[in-house]
Amino acid sequence: MKILVVDDDPAVRESLRRSLIFNGYAVVLAADGEEALDKVQSERPDMAILDVMMPKLDGLEVCRELRSQGDDIPILLLTARDSVSERVAGLDAGADDYLTKPFALEELLARTRSLVRRAARPAAVDTQQTEILKFEDLELDPATRDVTRGSRQISLTRTEFALLELLLRNPRKVLSRTTILEDVWGYDFPTSGNALEVYIGYLRRKTEADGEPRLIQTVRGVGYVLRETAP
Repeated sequence: MKILVVDDDPAVRESLRRSLIFNGYAVVLAADGEEALDKVQSERPDMAILDVMMPKLDGLEVCRELRSQGDDIPILLLTARDSVSERVAGLDAGADDYLTKPFALEELLARTRSLVRRAARPAAVDTQQTEILKFEDLELDPATRDVTRGSRQISLTRTEFALLELLLRNPRKVLSRTTILEDVWGYDFPTSGNALEVYIGYLRRKTEADGEPRLIQTVRGVGYVLRETAP
């Protein structure tokens, strides 16, 4: 498993390189966005860890360029800015996940394992797994990865898609935070953070962008449920 690490800080690059190699990954390094695009083409890494703030091309521009080329390499963004707008910008650019600096190495490794695991999941072949999932006017096609609300197309990142698919496969069933974290992020994902809440917010923003009724409901103290209206 080969991971591309892109950061203009040599100390950060070296620290991540050592940690990833110690955990069994092969590592390719790049110091800026232009070099990152070259390395993606020449090295064909299985995943990229990108710093947002870099010279020449920043991490967001790299994400947009890769996605415009049709490259679906899993991307984890590293950002020193923790505002909602910054996180939304990263995910809208095509990143699959984000991590705010400073971060615990254990969390970076957990998110790396999660992204690699989801990207490596084999395509489902049975009818139950490939049938279009529908709830009210929300539809998700596991085969084509198309998502629509009414006639409106919705673009989702890999993580957002996995989360929405889980909810659609369990309509009107309350799913606990633990259940969702284990299914979408994996057993080794830190459960103390607010990643789930953040991604629920992203999904709501995208599925309600035209003022549609809310379908993803919060069950306080438990988790989330896909249903028509909050009780």
